[in-house]
Amino acid sequence: MTQKILIVGIGVMGAPMAKNIINAGFDVAVCDESSDALVDFQDIATLASTSPSKAALNRNVIITVLPNSDIVENVLFGEEGALASAVPNSLVVDMSTGSYDKTMKIAKKIEKLGHKFVDAPVGRTPREALTGQLLVMVGGKEQHVKELNGIFNAVGNTIIHVGETGCGLKAKLVNNYMAMINNVVTGETLSLANSVGLDVGLMADLMSTTAAGLGQLNTNYPKKVLSGDLKPDFPIFMAIKDLTMAIELAEGHDAVPKFGRLARKTFEGAKERGMGSLDQTAIMKYLMSDDAKNS
Repeated sequence: MTQKILIVGIGVMGAPMAKNIINAGFDVAVCDESSDALVDFQDIATLASTSPSKAALNRNVIITVLPNSDIVENVLFGEEGALASAVPNSLVVDMSTGSYDKTMKIAKKIEKLGHKFVDAPVGRTPREALTGQLLVMVGGKEQHVKELNGIFNAVGNTIIHVGETGCGLKAKLVNNYMAMINNVVTGETLSLANSVGLDVGLMADLMSTTAAGLGQLNTNYPKKVLSGDLKPDFPIFMAIKDLTMAIELAEGHDAVPKFGRLARKTFEGAKERGMGSLDQTAIMKYLMSDDAKNS
């Protein structure tokens, strides 16, 4: 069956994604609560409407790119919901970043109505949305994902089928968890550099060449713990020593090393369980253990 697509959510990410899908030759209708968001689509989309039910008429692929799961639920199942008029056995693709629990409830509700569901949140920025170079993290049945390959390739250059339904959203949330923590750690570290009298710009340049800035996933983890090698390149007991000295430096300059204290406590927990002589990356194994979860 020819794919007749509805994209709901024509915002900062949804608008360029919709344009790229249209430019790839697909039959696309668009929907947004703001009529202003639809102006650019009046001449290029099959239909542009503020009503999900009107926009979904005769559509068999419903894509949502919305701020949260509550809005997705309302757009699909509300009084003017898209699924009231979509073609039977439609494929619903949620490309939003929402609540995992709510998304799974939505998926079950969709399947009970006789439709199919795939979660496919995107990564990267509006710049990559414009150029069709997004990362698409996909969760769902293999046959459903295959049906969407053309659409995904129109919006992204990295498409990863992470696993079953819900795994795409899990991957996005785990990725963002690390990204946001790294953001705050970076801010705290550069603030520490400033507090102890170092040039922040110079230290940013310096650390961009070390594991501090390059990241453990790009340096130590692949060759150590992820390869099953826990022989110490830099052992946990040395990590504790260096963190302790860095914390002392910070405290001596009225800085607050929140992440340093947390990291040291975690490393100390691993040391107490006999892991002090293992490589620092063995902290992943410790954090997977019941000892860490119960501490």
